[in-house]
Amino acid sequence: MIETDSFAAYTTVKGIDLYYEHYPHDSSNETVVLLHGFLSSSFSFRHLIPLLRKDFTVISVDLPPFGKSGKSSKFKYSYKNLAGTVVELLKTLGIANFHIIGHSMGGQISLNLLYHFPDVAQKAVLLCSSGYLKRSGLPLIISSYLPYFYLYVKFYLAKSGVKQNLKQVVYDHSMINDEMLYGYLTPFLEDDIFKALTNMIRHREADLNSEALKTIKTPCLLIWGEHDKVVPLHIGRRLKNDLQNADLVVLKETGHLVPEEKPNEVYQYIKNFVLEAPSVEGNGSQ
Repeated sequence: MIETDSFAAYTTVKGIDLYYEHYPHDSSNETVVLLHGFLSSSFSFRHLIPLLRKDFTVISVDLPPFGKSGKSSKFKYSYKNLAGTVVELLKTLGIANFHIIGHSMGGQISLNLLYHFPDVAQKAVLLCSSGYLKRSGLPLIISSYLPYFYLYVKFYLAKSGVKQNLKQVVYDHSMINDEMLYGYLTPFLEDDIFKALTNMIRHREADLNSEALKTIKTPCLLIWGEHDKVVPLHIGRRLKNDLQNADLVVLKETGHLVPEEKPNEVYQYIKNFVLEAPSVEGNGSQ
């Protein structure tokens, strides 16, 4: 039976307003924490959350400066600091045990959480996690200090259009509808986010390298889209080899946006992994 007192809330963590959605479960001892990808928000988990709520307490976080969270110019938008912000939020909520689930950039932040704060998360699920990206080049970092550079960032991200971008991240283009278009258009409607993204260009460190990844002992499940054009499958295979305790599942006829494209399959794999049930059969292969 599921609790009905779910809520959305803001709290201040590390000096920034943090938006999160909390879906308690009246009988489950397991909590899963969802971290979205770049230029996204909790919106990207809207099909997955109702499924996860059947078995778990669910917390979905809007990572600054995305979604409804703050976009302060004083916040440090490094992956390590974002991971620490999530850890502090969970401490504030009194949650000592949890499983972390990260999509794309949220997967890399999840890996940073596992690396910099070992033993906080019991298990991790990485959905098409970004990996092995280098830090922005010095010329771009220097350029980010120019006045109105944020307008260039806005133009660069918006020039191809939201619909065209969505066509790059989903395998079946017929699933792109008005709800999806508006949900992913929202970040482009405010200038503040682009000012914050300018800071992220300066603050974002390189993704964890192989040496760092090999120190992570937390059990990890990697779920990948066979046709992911954003973070290709070979990145998932490389992560599987570098992580000490990892399994890889590949979803057929699926692109990068796996929580949108195959929520039922993703849910089943997460449920079985977290509850240590036998592997499910279906559209995935390991």
